[in-house]
Formats: sequence, C-alpha cells, structure tokens
Amino acid sequence: MSLNPINALLGLFSHDVAIDLGTANTLVMVKGRGIVIDEPSVVAIDRVNKKILAIGAEAKRMVGRTPSDIVAVRPLRDGVISDFAVTEKMLHYFIRSVHDRIGFGLPRPRVSVGIPSGVTEVEKRAVHEAALNAGARAAYLVEEPMAAAIGAGLPVMEPGGCMIVDIGGGTTEVAVISMGGIVVSTSIRIAGDEMDQEIAGYARQVHNMLIGERTAEEAKIEAGSAYPLEHETTVELKGRDLATGLPKAVEVSSVEIRDALSGSVNAIIDCVRQTIEVTPPELVADIMSRGIVMAGGGALLSGLDRRLAQETHFPVYVGEDPLTCVVRGAGEVLEEAAVLQKVQARLNTRKAPR
Repeated sequence: MSLNPINALLGLFSHDVAIDLGTANTLVMVKGRGIVIDEPSVVAIDRVNKKILAIGAEAKRMVGRTPSDIVAVRPLRDGVISDFAVTEKMLHYFIRSVHDRIGFGLPRPRVSVGIPSGVTEVEKRAVHEAALNAGARAAYLVEEPMAAAIGAGLPVMEPGGCMIVDIGGGTTEVAVISMGGIVVSTSIRIAGDEMDQEIAGYARQVHNMLIGERTAEEAKIEAGSAYPLEHETTVELKGRDLATGLPKAVEVSSVEIRDALSGSVNAIIDCVRQTIEVTPPELVADIMSRGIVMAGGGALLSGLDRRLAQETHFPVYVGEDPLTCVVRGAGEVLEEAAVLQKVQARLNTRKAPR
C-alpha cells in the first residue's frame, strides 16, 4: 500500500523493491516476483582508471586472485558504507539488473533498504542518498532487526514482546520489539566476518600458515560450530607456510574450529544477555513464552541456537530461511502504509528528482 494517492497511481506502473544491503551479500526482492538477486557485496575495480570491472559473484571470484592493478573490494564494512561512490554504483548495478530481468514501467521503483540499528545519522543519509542516486523514486530505511523480525513472521505490531537476534556478515543486532517499535536494542560489530578472521588467526598462530578469506569461510561453513557436535568432523586448510613460503595443507578438527570461534560466539551471547538485562520485565515474560528467534547467515552456525538457549535459559529458534529474513521483511513493510510509517528508520526522506 502506498503512502499517498500519487504514489498509489505510480505504483500501478512500477514494482516495489526491497534491498538487504549486507556486508557479505546483497539481496534484492521485487514485489510479486520474490528474491531476484542474491549476490556478494563485492566490486572489482581497476586501480589505474578507477573503472568498475565486475560486481557481485563475478567480482568475488577475483578476491585474492587479481593482479596488482585490479582490486576486489567490499564497499560495506561492519554493516555500513565505507566507500560511498562504489556502493552507489553497486546499488545502481543491482537495480539495473532487476530492470533488465523483469522490466519496470516508466516511473522508478520505491525502494526499502535494511540498515543496522546502530548506524549514525550520517551513515543513514549515505545509504538513503545511494539508493536515490541508484534510480529509486523514493527510498525508505528500515532497521534490520525490525525487518528480520517481520520476515521471520513475528507479531511485531502486537503489544507482546518479541526478541530477534540477527547475525549478519558485519554486525550482530539484538532487539526486543513491541507494538511496531524497537524497545531495546544492542548492536555489535562482531558477526560472520569476525568468525572468518578468527579462523584465519588460528591457522596463523597454531599452524604458522596464512590462509585466505574464502578458505576461512569455507572451513566455518563445513566444520564450524558453537556447541559440541554429535559427530565431530575434520576439514583441510590450504595456504602458505609462513616459515618457508611454500604451500601447506593441514587437517583441523571441528573441535579446533569451535575453539577458534569461541571469541565471537561468546561476544554474541554476551550481547544477548546484556539486552535481556535491560528489557522491561513484562516483555521478558513474553519472550520466555515466545522464545528468541535467530536470523541472518550467522544463525546457520551449527549448535549456536543450543548454546544460546543453554546460556540464556530461553527457548531459541532459527527463523525460516534466515538468510532472507531481512529482505523479506523489508519487502513486507512496503505493502502496508501504516506499518511503513511506524517502522521506517527516522530520517527526513526526500523524493528523487524526476
């Protein structure tokens, strides 16, 4: 539902677009079409002429494999824009890709973008301007915990309390939501990327070898856990021996990987406990009944839900398709004007020039 009659008329000729602008991956959902883009938030740039060479999956394949004059960068760090110009071009590319795949009408689309709850007003403005400059008719910012809760099917507009733990690539967002607003929230810049770095640091310290970002991520997915596994496994790490400079491969167990990840896992658990400590008691009672819901790629870490339940004494559930909770929630927000007005991030939005 649109916010005014003019937007309602324009909406007849264009598609609403929801974007989860993540540190690791960017997802784009189009009204009536579902998720049409799910690609890494990576851009390959020519250092000499600053030309964009590749964006998304093609650019990610270049990470760690490019010559000196080409660099593959991630324009978002810790959930916020670190390079505005590159982020704007990446957004423009994704919106154009949607246009090419399904075709928009003459008016440009309304766009909702999920942002971390802890960002500054300047960072909000950067995301907003990037979306408008990338071709949006109007841009709305929705805090990621709220979007994730809506996408996970939580009753966010009711007076009862809901708790969402959204573990993305750059940030972990913990929020208690009631009556369409965030009552208490905590955001830390420790999430999936930090876990990858811990595995790489473990390989350096214990095995004296240097491994790449992708190798660390693959080890986390294959053997990472936060709670003892029923059947422990092993994974092979391949990299360079720091002593000899020659190739090296070592086999590490899931127990070792779990130990390597303990710092990040403990930080996330502490973040949840800190949020519970400042939550009003009536809402704590609601959460005891409804449980804690986890979303984001980090929710897929094996045993994290069991570990969190053990530490907090709350029931913990992983949301359905946690990787897409934020973008699905951001898409649902655009459907209802009342919800959009209630939950969009505080920002004096402006219309893009026609």
